[in-house]
Amino acid sequence: MAKHNTLLSFVFLVILSSGFCGFNTLKLCSCYLSDKRSCMEIERQALLKFKAGLTDPSGRLSTWVGNDCCRWPGVVCSRRSRHVMKLKLGNQFPTNSYGEGTDYALGGEISPSLLDLNCLDYLDLSMNNFEGIPIPEFFGSLHTLRYLNLSGAGFGGLIPPHLGNLSSLLFLDLNSYSNDRIENELHWLSGLSLLKHLNLGNVELSKAEAHWLQAVNMLPSLLELHLPSCGLSTLPLSIPHVNFSSISVLDLSNNGFNTSIPPWLFNLSSLVHLHLSSNNLQDENLDEFARLNSLQDLDLSQNSFLRGKLSRTLGNLCSLRMLDLSVNAISGEINDFIDGLSECRNSCLDSLFLGYNMLGGSLPDSIGHLRNLKHLSLTTNSFSGSIPESIGNLSSLRRLDLSTNQMKGSIAVNLGKLSALEVLDLSENQWEGVITEAHFSNLTSLQELTIRQLTNNITLVFNASSRWIPPFKLNYLELKACLIGPKFPEWLRNQNELNYIVLSHAKISSTIPDWFWELHLFLNVLDFSYNQITGTVPNNIRFHKQGEIVFNFNNFSGPLPLFSPNVSKIWLSDNLFSGQIPADFGQRMPFLEDLDVSSNYLTGIIPSSIANISTLLTFVVSNNHLSGKLPDFLNGLQDVYLMDVSENNLTGNIPVTLGSFSSIQFLRLSNNELSGEIPSSLQNCTLLETLDLGDNRLTGKIPTWIGQRLPSLLILSLRANMLVGEIPRDLCSLSSLHILDLAGNNFSGHIPNCVGNLSGMTTVLDSKRYEGQLWVVAKGRTLFYDQLLYLVNIIDLSGNNLYGDIPEGIASLQRLGTLNLSRNHLSGMIPDNIGNLKQLETLDLSSNNLSGTIPSGMASMTSLNHLNLSHNNLSGRIPASNQFLTFIDQSIYEGNPRLCGKPLATKCNGDDDEANHPPEARENIHDGDEDEDEHDMLWFFVSMAIGSVVGFWGFWGTLIVKSSWRHAYFQFIDRINDRLIEVIVGKRARARR
Repeated sequence: MAKHNTLLSFVFLVILSSGFCGFNTLKLCSCYLSDKRSCMEIERQALLKFKAGLTDPSGRLSTWVGNDCCRWPGVVCSRRSRHVMKLKLGNQFPTNSYGEGTDYALGGEISPSLLDLNCLDYLDLSMNNFEGIPIPEFFGSLHTLRYLNLSGAGFGGLIPPHLGNLSSLLFLDLNSYSNDRIENELHWLSGLSLLKHLNLGNVELSKAEAHWLQAVNMLPSLLELHLPSCGLSTLPLSIPHVNFSSISVLDLSNNGFNTSIPPWLFNLSSLVHLHLSSNNLQDENLDEFARLNSLQDLDLSQNSFLRGKLSRTLGNLCSLRMLDLSVNAISGEINDFIDGLSECRNSCLDSLFLGYNMLGGSLPDSIGHLRNLKHLSLTTNSFSGSIPESIGNLSSLRRLDLSTNQMKGSIAVNLGKLSALEVLDLSENQWEGVITEAHFSNLTSLQELTIRQLTNNITLVFNASSRWIPPFKLNYLELKACLIGPKFPEWLRNQNELNYIVLSHAKISSTIPDWFWELHLFLNVLDFSYNQITGTVPNNIRFHKQGEIVFNFNNFSGPLPLFSPNVSKIWLSDNLFSGQIPADFGQRMPFLEDLDVSSNYLTGIIPSSIANISTLLTFVVSNNHLSGKLPDFLNGLQDVYLMDVSENNLTGNIPVTLGSFSSIQFLRLSNNELSGEIPSSLQNCTLLETLDLGDNRLTGKIPTWIGQRLPSLLILSLRANMLVGEIPRDLCSLSSLHILDLAGNNFSGHIPNCVGNLSGMTTVLDSKRYEGQLWVVAKGRTLFYDQLLYLVNIIDLSGNNLYGDIPEGIASLQRLGTLNLSRNHLSGMIPDNIGNLKQLETLDLSSNNLSGTIPSGMASMTSLNHLNLSHNNLSGRIPASNQFLTFIDQSIYEGNPRLCGKPLATKCNGDDDEANHPPEARENIHDGDEDEDEHDMLWFFVSMAIGSVVGFWGFWGTLIVKSSWRHAYFQFIDRINDRLIEVIVGKRARARR
């Protein structure tokens, strides 16, 4: 025993003398050298104080009772010393997109009693909710800490620089730290010389971009660095010396780097995972990455300026497990690259993402040699040809995405060999031929199948026997523009796990069999649009939250169905549904966002229960037989941005409460029997882009606030009402307006001279999210525009009482396609500069009081294909070149008696002579009045001579008897001959000139 104690004393002295155990080390040693069997009382009290400062909605810490704190959940003690070593209090149920999980999050304040946990080396408070409080400064005094995880815990404010005192720290994770007030100084990192793992992801570091790399470079032990989404824009191209050369994980994704890839990066020979995605890196030499022989994961995706080609050299990275180069500008073919990968003796590549580039050519057969491949995405490129048969060799493949390319031909039957395949997406190509059961013969793992053809021209037939039982159980099925019909596919009988179904443009014309509804599917999306399906729709279809049902363009009939309350989108347009909208529709559909039941046979009123749908964004019930007033219930729909109740039989005034729709962008009330004035409350709808009130019985004047308060207006249609007054100049302020239709009212006064300020008719409108629909009069007929409406530019002021001149400024609207000013009282001349409207297709100025000639510049309007100038006071010659040669209908000029030239029968002066003279002499035909007088005199004397010979026989007798008469007669004949010779000689001389 004495010897034993002597040995211990000797060891203790050696430790002291060697400096192995200073103060901290003695404390550390004591953490493992106690004989206690329960936790330290001082530490138990410290934990209770810590608990008292926290909020705990779920009661996670309610079990912190009893004397032995080492048994408390989340508390880990040393087995020997019973000191608290670890606090694992991270939230295992973090908040999801629906706000779920907050009940499990700890919050409140953190007590400094943690300082009494002398042996604490592990602290995890991640994914909790401390509501923006700063990290306590006393954390810098937890000197024994080696692991600190505060990611997603809701801390905010200044990061205490005292964290740099934690010299023993190996792991630090502050991901998603909210540091709006931080000065972004990172110099405190220099004290963490042992740090191996640093995660500052989603921490705003934009003010530290000048020195972030120098700060990180002072951590020689660093193995993992995570700085994604930090607002950095500077990636230095050089540093004097790389201290963190042993780093194996580097994540700098989703910053703003706008440089080439720095050369020092290729000296990090230990790199295993490199993530540089979602930046603006610019480089063309991708071969440099072949120097990083240890790379297993390389993510360069979403760097849109990253160019270059994929060479065999890059394919020699045989250690790669994942390569993501998607969403770049990489071009060329991939044959050499795939050949290089396939030559690796033990290729580890299991994920290859090359989507959203400019790659082309055919897929090489060598792709079938990548036998470990599990994920292959080549979406959104320009690959052509068919799928190589070697694809059947990829026995490990789980996901294959060839969508949105230019591939064509038949689909390889060898796809049926891929027993591990879970997701197959062949959409947006031009497949041909027949898909049979053989294509799916061994796809036992298939869960998602997508074949959405590039066009709606059906060239692909889905041919499966009615007795076929697929070897898979799908949860996602999308077949668009594939011939499936005319019968509903029987092979769906055993697909009772489906939650997403699209069978669109499939030429199905039967009813949906009862067995389908009896599958009791729980759906996210059900889309049978653009078929000819008949029958009724049951009310018992079950949907997940945010469910969508799309049955538009079919022949479904019966009453309007009511679906489960989880549905968010209902599209039932262009069917045969009839009857009334159920009175309790709003109560039954409380989460509805989009409703489109247009073009059916619905009757009755719009039920007031719609007001209960506070989530409603689009409300489309147009082209039905709805009647009654547009009720005030609409006041409850605060977030509606599209409302279309057009083409019904609605009566009464426009509700004042529509003005409370502060988010509305598209309002269509046209083709009803609405009356009264336009309510001034609509001026509150400042986001309006379409205001269509046409074809009603509205009265009063155009409000000036339309031009003053609706700056985003693209379309204004007030046609076919009973509006009066002048067109306000304020409308000229609508700089985005590209359709102005005020036809068929009782407007008077002048057309505003400022009409040329409508700059929306001089530029191309972006089609993104443009949801306008409108009936317009163009090209002499009524046309309906929807998808292409953003390309239409129209001014229609026809059928009013406008007078005065046509403003010359109208010719500055260079993209104007239709100009209709007919059936007014306009006077003056057609502006000479109207020929500047090079894109004008329709010009109707008929039934006015216009005068003067048709401007010769109109002949250069080569897009003009519909013209009407009838019933004016125009005069002169009709232009006879270019586009005017195509206008052969005389009616477009009738009612202008002083117009001449083709196609009218009225000839202009000299038209006949022009036809009888050679081209070189035609310019002399109209030399002036003198030539015309000579011509008339010549024929006058000839007529007199002939008349004298034929008509006055008695005169001859007198001449014979009386010599004085004979002398006068011969003088007269001599004068005629002389004059004839003079005229003939003169004309020949002019012809020679």
